[in-house]
Amino acid sequence: MTSARSTKIDLNATPFYHCISRCVRRSYLCGIDSETGKDYSHRKKMILLKMKQLTEIFAIRICSYAIMSNHYHLVLFVNENLAKSWSEIDIKSRWAMLYPKNARKHEHHNDVLAKKKISEWRKRLTDISWFMKCLNETMARRCNKEDDCKGHFWEARFNSQALLDETAVLATMAYVDLNPIRAKIALTPETSEFTSIFERIKAFTNAKSETIDKTDIKQQSSFLVPFADNIKSNELVLPTIDFKFTDYLTLVDETGRLLREDKRGTIPNSLPPILQRLKLSTNGWLGMAQNFEHWFSYGIGNVSALSEFRSLYRKNNPKGLNSAKQLYIQVA
Repeated sequence: MTSARSTKIDLNATPFYHCISRCVRRSYLCGIDSETGKDYSHRKKMILLKMKQLTEIFAIRICSYAIMSNHYHLVLFVNENLAKSWSEIDIKSRWAMLYPKNARKHEHHNDVLAKKKISEWRKRLTDISWFMKCLNETMARRCNKEDDCKGHFWEARFNSQALLDETAVLATMAYVDLNPIRAKIALTPETSEFTSIFERIKAFTNAKSETIDKTDIKQQSSFLVPFADNIKSNELVLPTIDFKFTDYLTLVDETGRLLREDKRGTIPNSLPPILQRLKLSTNGWLGMAQNFEHWFSYGIGNVSALSEFRSLYRKNNPKGLNSAKQLYIQVA
């Protein structure tokens, strides 16, 4: 039985969420269809461009993404403080970019009704469901028009998981960034197109070139939540992932090596400090990075965070509680 979205997304618990949308019947509608041989790969770029456009409108940024042949992953961060800082004019203009006719319809409301409508729009601009609705509906219309057909393009609902601590955020980001490698459509993170790790590496590499325009680099990856890396930023406007990008690269690269079926791999000296910081054992990290979709349900995190989040909505022990006990290093 499906659950109400309000029991899955609670910004008081965490601003970080992992979302997945799949094509109907899990068909390869964004890649090369194995049955017909028709190539739909160009749609990946369409999805990516729409993602970027929406992050410029919503108070939502992307921590990681992966656009696959029949589904996509997003790790989203909701910046409520940013939305609160927007003026009424900001809210009106942003909503007009999404629904111009709807915005014009309410232009001549009296002050009370206008403020009520602006308050509603401000809330929607921090709403993951509205973000996903705008993304999926736009893509469905475009793809159905291209195929000259009607009906569902995506499965009826997207799946979401609350990421309740730093470990859950980083493990999920790594899982998402490693999707093409696990699917055997890419060999390395730097060749995994249509992923956030590919885009971050590209921007990181270009930043070292003296010929590249630094403004272009900033704009290129501005829709992604940046890593700290000693960046002093205004938390209201530009939140960061409290981790060094180079450490994250090491984490993703070594995890990818360990997850390969043909090689067992070894953990270098640089990796244990990262795992110790996350309070995870080596096996725990691999379990999180490889199986969290199956071991957890609506929330991912340590025992206390998971229990607190799920106790708000359900009386039973949350799915994943036993996994969390085994994966996390218990601190006395």
